[in-house]
Amino acid sequence: MAKYLVTATYTIPGMAGLAKDGGTARAEVVRALIENAGGQVEAVYYAFGEVDLYVLCEVPDNLTAAALGITVRASGGVDARIVPLLTTEEIDAAVRLPVTYQPPAP
Repeated sequence: MAKYLVTATYTIPGMAGLAKDGGTARAEVVRALIENAGGQVEAVYYAFGEVDLYVLCEVPDNLTAAALGITVRASGGVDARIVPLLTTEEIDAAVRLPVTYQPPAP
């Protein structure tokens, strides 16, 4: 499974729903959404500032992550972003891949 960091900022209607339902209830909705898609949630954190919610999770693949993102954003309650996360071993493998690149000349 692939690991992702989901960041979400509530819209005004979404924040009203959070205020009504509470953080635990909304976190359970997030957990059920991800688990029903074949994934698992590692952590859910609320914050204040530019981002209201952080979710660290695993889902089967990018297609599943995209489907979740489309569904959640289309609901209008949150502006969510999904960031794929790579392990240190994956980065080690990436830097060993042969890549040919010519930077632009100054």
